[in-house]
Amino acid sequence: MPLTHPLNFSVGWTLVLLAFLTGAAIGLFFHREDFLGGYASFRRRIVRLGHIALAALGMMNVLYALSPRPAPGAWNEPWATNLWILGAVTMPLVCFLTGWREPFRNLFFIPVTSLVAAVVFTLIH
Repeated sequence: MPLTHPLNFSVGWTLVLLAFLTGAAIGLFFHREDFLGGYASFRRRIVRLGHIALAALGMMNVLYALSPRPAPGAWNEPWATNLWILGAVTMPLVCFLTGWREPFRNLFFIPVTSLVAAVVFTLIH
């Protein structure tokens, strides 16, 4: 099966690899009750969300890479391609930054807006 969006394929699998690596790194400390403030702490939950976002949004980029829509060369194709990548990179980044310093949570509008727009541009044909 030919790749419709090869950049998203590469970025997607890179994000999955990063998910495995970050999972291994933070997994080294999960046995500690007080890690990132304890099991139910906001910091620990948001870091876990960042790790999962890497895997999930990486796979969404791979899925988009195999998708026939939007067709390469269509006016909305570069928008969809770039917004899938922007959202997939910024969502875990904002999660990890928020785990470090809570005011970074105000930046969640960037990945959310990017991903919503990516889906819309993917659906438009």
